[in-house]
Amino acid sequence: MKENYYIGVLGGANPPEKFLKIAYEVGELLAKNNVTVLCGGLSGVMKEVSKGVKDSGGVVIGILPGYGRGEENQYLSYSITTGIGYARNFLIVRAAESLIAIDGSNGTISEESFAISEGKDVIGIESLELTPTRKREGKYFKAKNAKEAVDLAIESAKNLRERGFKDPLIFDS
Repeated sequence: MKENYYIGVLGGANPPEKFLKIAYEVGELLAKNNVTVLCGGLSGVMKEVSKGVKDSGGVVIGILPGYGRGEENQYLSYSITTGIGYARNFLIVRAAESLIAIDGSNGTISEESFAISEGKDVIGIESLELTPTRKREGKYFKAKNAKEAVDLAIESAKNLRERGFKDPLIFDS
């Protein structure tokens, strides 16, 4: 059996149709690679990646912004309510070993920024490219399609594990 990695998938609630198709394919590919997927658990990219994971027999965890159940999409394996609104974006990043950003808006940008600052790589499919500014920050990689994004995300998660994750709050300048 393949190693199990935790990969976050980021993206907006109301993206253009082409990004919904990409999100579904990303979900399928992650599930087929034995990846546990983390997402915001709501609509749009989050819903489609969850559907792709579920349809392929994988596990997807939604980290929800609200206090109660009922707001999450129906494809999640598990949901965690936080009651902290967009601050839940930081929890998604902390729990993931690498992240895939698909299109997105302000929430996605905050997640990408948190990830890079936390020393985790972001693989973007037409998302805002962010530039690391410190030695131990994560990197941003552009992917042309779902397969390339998944391959890069798995490789990034593997590299993070192999080098041993260091607390990103103690930076080497």
